[in-house]
Amino acid sequence: MTSTEKVEALVLHGAKDLRLEKRQPATLRAGEVRIAVKATGICGSDLHYYSHGRNGAFVIQAPLVLGHEASGVVTAVPEITNGATNGAASSSALNVGDRVAMEVGIPCRACNLCTTGKYNLCPTLYFSGSAKTSPHTDGTLQNLLSHPANMCHKLPENVTFEQGALVEPLAVSLHALNRSQSAGSGVGVPLVGSTALVLGAGAVGLLTAAALAVAGVAEIVIADIDAPRLKIAAGLGGGRFKLKTFLLPRKAPAPTIEETLAGAQELATELSNSAGLETGFDRVFECTGVQSCVQLGIFAATAGGKLVLVGMGTPTQTLPLGAAALREVDIIGVFRYANCYPAAIALFASGKLDGVADDLVTHRVALADGEKAFRLALNQAKEGEDEGRVPVKVVITS
Repeated sequence: MTSTEKVEALVLHGAKDLRLEKRQPATLRAGEVRIAVKATGICGSDLHYYSHGRNGAFVIQAPLVLGHEASGVVTAVPEITNGATNGAASSSALNVGDRVAMEVGIPCRACNLCTTGKYNLCPTLYFSGSAKTSPHTDGTLQNLLSHPANMCHKLPENVTFEQGALVEPLAVSLHALNRSQSAGSGVGVPLVGSTALVLGAGAVGLLTAAALAVAGVAEIVIADIDAPRLKIAAGLGGGRFKLKTFLLPRKAPAPTIEETLAGAQELATELSNSAGLETGFDRVFECTGVQSCVQLGIFAATAGGKLVLVGMGTPTQTLPLGAAALREVDIIGVFRYANCYPAAIALFASGKLDGVADDLVTHRVALADGEKAFRLALNQAKEGEDEGRVPVKVVITS
């Protein structure tokens, strides 16, 4: 890029105020490379920022470029520092023309959490496209950016840019699988031959179900309130994952918490029976964050089972903790991922997820028409924009 050329970026100035702007390219700092961004997936957090100007407690205080599920091509490699840790790619391996997926959570690498491999929990971590820290760190919805080389992971030639954009949500799924095996005081249940329930048939839920199938889980049920998404789940990867589906009922809230929890327990029994299970699932992966689904997940887990909280939901929820404690159901939290990008890329490269990206990426929108992507992802498309397809993952290309 010459000094006269500009970077095009989608910049959020406030709720529903998204502007395509031209900016000067950022100067490369030590340890950074320049990347031409090719694909960015729209995430639920992006939609919260776009719709409300905030994501939970994180409020936009200055114009912000969203986006964090991204892949691209290295266009400039200055002199950089080697010696990456905590699962980051070695910067010495990068060259101009390399295709990469970008891991955009940048930890300090010095605190106790970082040095023990839990860098996703680093207290000073900053995350691209997030308003958690100030000044904000711009995200990947721009055609060119600078990024730490040791947080760029090379993509094999048989991994597409769209698959590269799905590496981030797949890393969330793999981290959830890892946490389901390592957390808790008991010996645990092996993944191979076990049973699992996935609540939510969004992109992360579908990727979690596919990853469970590849890992050898024998019985997988994926549940959602949306029938078209369950149809995608049933046919995911040509149907070779053999996912069973369950349509959750849309019900008005019960008048009391007692009736709410009784209904959740009854629905959990129905779910278990649909899979031919008497006592529930070995693992439940809750990928919605919705309180009613978390309640359902506690009852749907078998005694000694695990409920893995993958979805980011309402911070304060009313849950039947006694039902979990008395049956020793471990409730496990998941926050993003750590050390999972290499495994996610390897899984795509292996061919075991062939066809999954084609099923998940339902819409593709050019950067210059970026607001359309948000309308599609929010089910607010103008007439004809959605091409008659239910949105699962909308990808912005540049």
